[in-house]
Amino acid sequence: MREIAAMALKDLRILLRDRSGFFFTLVWPLLIAVFFGVMFGGNRASEQASAIDIAVVDEDKTAGSQEFIEALDSGNEFSISVLDREQAFDAVKRRDAVAYVVLKPGFGEASRRVFWGEPPQVELGIDPARGAAAAMVEGILMKYASERMGQAISDQNAQRENIRSAREILAEDEDVTPEVRANLGRLFADLDRFMAEEAAYTDSADTIQSGMSGLEPIRVERTDVAGAVYRGPRSAYAITFPQGVIWGLIGTAAGFAVSIVVERTRGTLFRLQTAPISRTSVLGGKALACFISIILMSIFLYVLAFFIFGLRPVSFPLLALAVVSSAVGFVGVMMLLAVSGKTEQAVGGIGWAVLIVMSMLGGGMIPLFFMPSWMRTIGTFSPVKWSVLAMEGAVWRGFSFVEMLKPCGILVGVGVICFALGVRVFDWTTRAD
Repeated sequence: MREIAAMALKDLRILLRDRSGFFFTLVWPLLIAVFFGVMFGGNRASEQASAIDIAVVDEDKTAGSQEFIEALDSGNEFSISVLDREQAFDAVKRRDAVAYVVLKPGFGEASRRVFWGEPPQVELGIDPARGAAAAMVEGILMKYASERMGQAISDQNAQRENIRSAREILAEDEDVTPEVRANLGRLFADLDRFMAEEAAYTDSADTIQSGMSGLEPIRVERTDVAGAVYRGPRSAYAITFPQGVIWGLIGTAAGFAVSIVVERTRGTLFRLQTAPISRTSVLGGKALACFISIILMSIFLYVLAFFIFGLRPVSFPLLALAVVSSAVGFVGVMMLLAVSGKTEQAVGGIGWAVLIVMSMLGGGMIPLFFMPSWMRTIGTFSPVKWSVLAMEGAVWRGFSFVEMLKPCGILVGVGVICFALGVRVFDWTTRAD
């Protein structure tokens, strides 16, 4: 262990003397976090996408509710997942869905009643970080509900039955005064006669529908998904500083991967084999130095965010868990990148290309909400996604310890597997001519 610590200390000293390496490890991620935090200010993003992922909960379970779900799914505005309430809540909280929509009991029956009674009711659960999306989702729901109302009104036979049912309900409603009951009764009778003579009016459907413009197609009850768990990001810095840490992870991993190749091609690793230091200690020292650099970089950024930009993580212990897990994951990625080429130019080019793609697909550069569904699916294989999710979970999403286990466990697993593969195929014989 002493040999590993000595090798790690040596690499950390080299990093401090390397101005470019120091810049991309500490200064560059800070600039990213501050620049985008200032640029976005207090806004929580203007969110638009070709297809919005929503979870639908059918608590009505009738033909009417199923038809409404099929109508939503047939359009190109939504990408639908039918889940139960608990699964839908978790999907929004994990950012797998923008919102959930609950079709409440009685939805199908209420959809048939155009002239009397409460409108169809839904519950809209929205991620508070995506407040702009709430109005968009609500508007789309209103569009499809209005279309269904128009279809129901144009079906004369169905509406005559609807009017008959409304008259029966009106007659049994004790809260309605006799005068109102009489007036509504005459209205329903007139409508019934009008529909019975529909054949004499070629534009009757349009006439009826235009007269129903004041009706309520659907009633949306908006719910904050995180109401009792988290309050959403208090500022843009709660989003940009985790992304800044991601850039620090990328810069550190790329820098150490290249440094291993430099020492190999220049014969440093070859000469170290003549010293009383095992190969395991040499690579272990590299890994420890990379790990410590990531931890120090993360502490530096979050301390700065705390004291200067007012960032207050929901849980410091869970944030520490997220940082340590991310460090383990990217140490493994670093080792695998170090064996991706034989020269420092090759490893530098391959490493940055791979890491930037990981960042793009994982939400480090482009918010996942802006991506098409197929790209978000591919992003699941990027450790950047899980690192961002773990840090946001501790900073502002209010994840519990159990909820943190998945992203942190994936990061640790990626780190262990990648490090083992890198060590296994590492070539100790390659050196400069």
